[in-house]
Amino acid sequence: MSRRGSAPPFAARPSAADTWVRAPDPRSEPKDQNTARLTIDVRPALRGRIKITAFQRGLTVADMLRELLEREFDGEAGGAP
Repeated sequence: MSRRGSAPPFAARPSAADTWVRAPDPRSEPKDQNTARLTIDVRPALRGRIKITAFQRGLTVADMLRELLEREFDGEAGGAP
């Protein structure tokens, strides 16, 4: 059986593992630092429709819902419409 040439390892180990583990993932940081997470409960059927619509529009669910909320609450100072 022949042995392959010397290939680099799949992933190199970080030199400072503790620092690497505690460092934030740059992919998960929000684009705008002034954001807050909002969690809502929806029925599975509605969640499915939201995901399909976002996919058809070429958006992520988060981006589509942000745009919807911005349109609905644009310029309001905390009062009901």
